[in-house]
Amino acid sequence: MNDFIEPPYEVTDTAVNKNRELPLIWLLPICALLVSAWLIYKTVSEKGPEITIEFRSADGLEIDKTKIKYLDVEIGKVSDIVINKDLKTISVTAQMDKESRVYLTNNTQFWVVKPQIGLAGVSGLGTLMSGAYIAIKPEEGEKERHFKGLNNPPVLETNAQGKKFILETTNLGSMGPGTQINFHGIAVGQVLEYALAKDADNIKLTVFVNAPYDQFIRTNTRFWIDSGIDLSAGADGFKLRTGPLAALLGGGIAFRTSSDDKTADVAPENTPFQLFDDYDQSTQVIYQRTVKVVMYFSESVRGLTVGAPVLLRGIPVGRVTDINLEIDGKTAEILIPVVVEVEPDRIIVMNKQANMTVKDNIVHLIEKGLRAQLQTGSLLTGQLFVALDIFPQSKVEFHQNDTGYQEFPTTPNSMSHIVDSAQAIMDKISKLPLEAMTTEINKTLASLQSTSKAATKTLVTADGTLGSADKTLQSADKAMNSAQKVLTTLEPGSTTQYELNQLLQELTQTASSVRQLTDYLEEHPDSLIRGKKEK
Repeated sequence: MNDFIEPPYEVTDTAVNKNRELPLIWLLPICALLVSAWLIYKTVSEKGPEITIEFRSADGLEIDKTKIKYLDVEIGKVSDIVINKDLKTISVTAQMDKESRVYLTNNTQFWVVKPQIGLAGVSGLGTLMSGAYIAIKPEEGEKERHFKGLNNPPVLETNAQGKKFILETTNLGSMGPGTQINFHGIAVGQVLEYALAKDADNIKLTVFVNAPYDQFIRTNTRFWIDSGIDLSAGADGFKLRTGPLAALLGGGIAFRTSSDDKTADVAPENTPFQLFDDYDQSTQVIYQRTVKVVMYFSESVRGLTVGAPVLLRGIPVGRVTDINLEIDGKTAEILIPVVVEVEPDRIIVMNKQANMTVKDNIVHLIEKGLRAQLQTGSLLTGQLFVALDIFPQSKVEFHQNDTGYQEFPTTPNSMSHIVDSAQAIMDKISKLPLEAMTTEINKTLASLQSTSKAATKTLVTADGTLGSADKTLQSADKAMNSAQKVLTTLEPGSTTQYELNQLLQELTQTASSVRQLTDYLEEHPDSLIRGKKEK
């Protein structure tokens, strides 16, 4: 046993690996963690902004159901609805898509789309089945996350092409946002909004004209209020112009461009235009050079209004701009100063004299007898206008003029003369002793009645006399016949026959005279009272 010797072992230093290997079981949660982190990152990165919209009410809005659409494409959804602290409005919180970031600016508009019926037609019928939704109209501007919703949809569509213009007027009437703008009866635009001017002397309407009709808006274009019905009377009779039905119900605006001036340029956007009250005013020529004069009237000016025309022998040359009232404290004289704006360019002056201004021409015309006179323009309405004409015999009377305008003399209306004459006649009649005259007339009538009764009795008596005379003539005829028979029995040439023949001739003449008298009395029985009329 001692012979067996174990071989010696070589002892060496070995390196020990202190890092333990990661078990495969830990790979699963790590992968899940990575996937979750990636999903969270993707969700967060793709999540759009959250916005709030303020509305007056939440009518038709529901959480997680009401959508936000742009061009009928969903870009968001309502996530919460709360009542604001003022207890008058509500705040709608909406979660928007990532792509909608560029739409959210301080000029972007939101409104609720619901079924609506108006003059322009019916809109929002699709919401009857799908429910109301919030529409958006993006505009360029700075980024914004809090918005105030519109109570009504905007008039202008999102993708509308055209130009905006400004119309100035003093009469808004029934016009408002959505009022149609017509061109030859075609709806080519609409009113967007209106606002009072800074100086509060007129109203400015912002209108939009769709392309390609915006190219017809030129620097000489005229706009007027198209009420739908325009009735006018002229030498050819009555004329009736009618516009579209929408203009008839809710008013409208029309425009035209003069074809005479083809050199007018296309008007740029936001060009201001005057809005006339009717078509006739839009056709009138506008003159830039005007001269104001004052006219003093002592008669009533009822029916004369600001804007009334000033006519020179029927041709318009100006209009009334102001009407006042003055009373003299000493003499108690009442005068009405009327300020008139005359457009001298309307008058073509022949044989114009050099170095004569407009005022000099007015003075020259006054010296020739040119006067102003109030005349009635319509017997139905009683409206007055100022008429200018030559009255050579009229006197010139000037008054104390503190207006700063040149005074133009006036002459009373011919109707005023007639009224004054009639008043004078009535005054004379009122001074007559009408009661005493009435008493005398009654007495005269009573006397005439008595005379008439007496005349009637006389005529009856005359009628009886005529009857007796007629009977007498008949008896005379019989006697003459008997005498003729007796003459035939007498001896011819005897004295008795001669005398009897003479008697018969005289009786014949007498009977003829009586017959003539009877015939005259039958034709003129009043001659017994008044006598025979001389020829």
